[in-house]
Amino acid sequence: MDTQKVIEQALKVSVTTKALEFGENILDRIPFVMDKFFPGSKAIVFADKITWKIAGERVYEELEKAKKEVSSYIITDDHFHPDWKYIEKLDEVIEEKRGILIAVGSGVINDLAKLASFRHGQQYICVATVASVDGYTANIAAINDERGAKVSFKCLPPLAIVADSKVLSGAPAFMNAAGYADLSSKISSAAEWMIADLFGTEHIHQGAWNLIQGSLRDMLGDPDGVRTGRPDAVEKLFLGLALAGVGMEYSGDTRCVACAEHQYSHYLDMTHHTFNSRPVSHGFQVAIGELAICAFFEALFTFDLSKLDVEKCVEVWPSLEQEQARALELFKDFPIPRLGYDEITKKWQPKEEIRVQLQLLRDSWPEFKQKLQAQVMPVRELQSLFLRVGAPTMPEQIGLSNKELRKITDCVQMMRWRINVLDLAKRASIYDEMMDKVFGPGGVFEIK
Repeated sequence: MDTQKVIEQALKVSVTTKALEFGENILDRIPFVMDKFFPGSKAIVFADKITWKIAGERVYEELEKAKKEVSSYIITDDHFHPDWKYIEKLDEVIEEKRGILIAVGSGVINDLAKLASFRHGQQYICVATVASVDGYTANIAAINDERGAKVSFKCLPPLAIVADSKVLSGAPAFMNAAGYADLSSKISSAAEWMIADLFGTEHIHQGAWNLIQGSLRDMLGDPDGVRTGRPDAVEKLFLGLALAGVGMEYSGDTRCVACAEHQYSHYLDMTHHTFNSRPVSHGFQVAIGELAICAFFEALFTFDLSKLDVEKCVEVWPSLEQEQARALELFKDFPIPRLGYDEITKKWQPKEEIRVQLQLLRDSWPEFKQKLQAQVMPVRELQSLFLRVGAPTMPEQIGLSNKELRKITDCVQMMRWRINVLDLAKRASIYDEMMDKVFGPGGVFEIK
């Protein structure tokens, strides 16, 4: 893989990210990047306690050395989520300092800077500290809104990203492992995109597909190198995550990078799940979601849907009112009790449309199944890669039982209006059987 060529292709299709500074010991280029993209502007170095020590203080010093007007805002909480209170605080900081944010960090720091900058009609610079998330170059920020619900806000990605490979390689191994797991989720989400494309709900954007999927297996090909912090392996991982973000911007949507596997993470975030008294990283949450979805696909492949009784499936298809009632029951103890109700109201389709979708599925099944199998990674193979990189391979490693994972799965099917593999199973009347294959005796996540 020609890294520079891939970067050039990504920047060519990116509407807003205009520079990806990549190399070793390049933090001294920050003043140059500031001059090039924000000439004459004040800088606000935004970090948390950890990322300030890793790179933020050095960024601040380089700007001071270059005689730039610079200030800082550091989140001092030991543990924090992308909560709305930080957006409000950044609003105050930007108003007071009248400057451009330089976000030093990864997921939460970057998303907070992204939305806060957008709310003030400006962009920002991102200094990546770890290859842990796919949101660096994305045109959305995942923030807990005033209700506490995880919402993807449309905004603008950074105008420039500075990724120092020495900084990235020096990150804790578990953080890069989280990024590896997040990147792996593009495997199953693409397969679910294929289902949505077949059903006519969200068609594949070929440009975004090619950008993300083209080198995906190569970028996931060295889990041992990622775990040991070998620069070339971590660089590939970071680039894969950056391409995912550009793909979101290119297609104008998150469909190309996420589907049901991410809803497991959103569920755990919204319920403030912790393990050993600490929040579980987004990537590790997604790892379990990805394994679950790949397991469901494996179960799906055991059914011969070319013999599907379409009319029988249509006959038992529930009404909107029945689905709304089911959602209210499922989410009655959830922090946002109407979330499932609102999303299933958007997702539900009448019997006439279900009939057409199932006919397409039945008539194309042998060929379509082969395409899905070529896309989805066998769950045992994925577990092996996760084991090598240091990501969780079973729910208990993030503080969940198999029984809890099964319960969450029912909510995941209703948490977002997007069509996923669980929706296919619901339509084909094989949902319960599919769950039994995964959570029953001999299943990957057998409930004992």
